[in-house]
Amino acid sequence: YNEAEKSFCRVMGKFKRVLAEEHPSVLTSMGNLASTFRNQGRWEAEELSVQMMIFVRVREMETRNRVLREEHPDMLISMNNLTFTLKSQRRSDEANSLKEKCVQLGKQVLSPQHPHIRSSLEALNEWRMENLEIEL
Repeated sequence: YNEAEKSFCRVMGKFKRVLAEEHPSVLTSMGNLASTFRNQGRWEAEELSVQMMIFVRVREMETRNRVLREEHPDMLISMNNLTFTLKSQRRSDEANSLKEKCVQLGKQVLSPQHPHIRSSLEALNEWRMENLEIEL
């Protein structure tokens, strides 16, 4: 993984230089790197990776928000990805709050029946139930 990560970071650095940090391909690459960290379970193994993953997700979302608008579908994807990253870090209150915002915006932009919104709403409801169980 280490060699692949180094290669990926080099390529992402070149993307940034050639395309600019705000380019959709660069933002997608940043999000993919964060997803790779999450999928590898590295938040449990390496605190630096945890901080990097959260930084990348937040940076991706902030940049998309600056370039696009909060209601843009790509922005909603970034927000949704960040909710899962926060949830995996046991930061449930932050994850739930952001997921609620994501669902509300998604209902306005895409429609309440859109498959992504329904999926996000199901996840939010599951997370709420988990919180109720913890409080009991």
